[in-house]
Amino acid sequence: MAGFAERYDTIILQQRGNRLYLILNRPQARNALNPSMIEELGSVFAALHGRADIKCVVMRGSGGNFCAGADLKRIGELKPVQPGEPDPLAIDNRRFGALLESIVASPPVVVAAIEGYALAGGLGLACAADVVVLRDNAIFGITEVALGLIPAQMSPFVAMRIGAPQARRLALTAARFGAEEALRLGLGHFLGVDAADMEAKLEDVLKQIDRGSPMALVATKALFNEIARKPLPEALDFAAQTLARTLRGPEAPEGLKAFAEKRPPEWAA
Repeated sequence: MAGFAERYDTIILQQRGNRLYLILNRPQARNALNPSMIEELGSVFAALHGRADIKCVVMRGSGGNFCAGADLKRIGELKPVQPGEPDPLAIDNRRFGALLESIVASPPVVVAAIEGYALAGGLGLACAADVVVLRDNAIFGITEVALGLIPAQMSPFVAMRIGAPQARRLALTAARFGAEEALRLGLGHFLGVDAADMEAKLEDVLKQIDRGSPMALVATKALFNEIARKPLPEALDFAAQTLARTLRGPEAPEGLKAFAEKRPPEWAA
């Protein structure tokens, strides 16, 4: 596939039409995050900028789990700190935060399909996605404090998704919780009662995204990202300018014409 590596060690990519399926592929470790996976995921999301042929990214795990968090075996390998140099542990950790930022900022819609474990950093990946589809067996938890660690890079993303009070509770108790609780908290959006129902709900979501204009989807995602970090007047100014550019582009006129003619627009036909 153009723009992507020919081979990855920790992930699998499959493009089907305008959808890119991104599969975390370390099943022997419940798809735990290691430096290679973080680097490969980061390279994929970096390559998505300017890719008009990809409308949606479906992110999921292999082997029945989404992601069990960081590879704890590797975390135990402490690198020495050289005098006057930045701590390599902090540098490594910040790379995961950069990955979460790139997922949030990526132009395509990111849909996370979650079954099995989605712990710690895996929960962080889910919170960076735009839409989350759950299976009934999904297990979540911000488990770092039980290991003497902190949920460093993922905390802002969890707080933005479910609110600071709930994020604080989950982080301080390290409680594990299931799919129904994740749905109640707003971490997930759709819940399948079994594997087949999850796949059906995922396909429904993808068909809904298919109805969206490619340019409008990108612009709308960018709009919500700006709203999250700008004062209200600046966010509204940005929204007005974005709408004007959209109306003067090629897709809005086609969408309005299709509505008047009671037919699907070209991108959804």
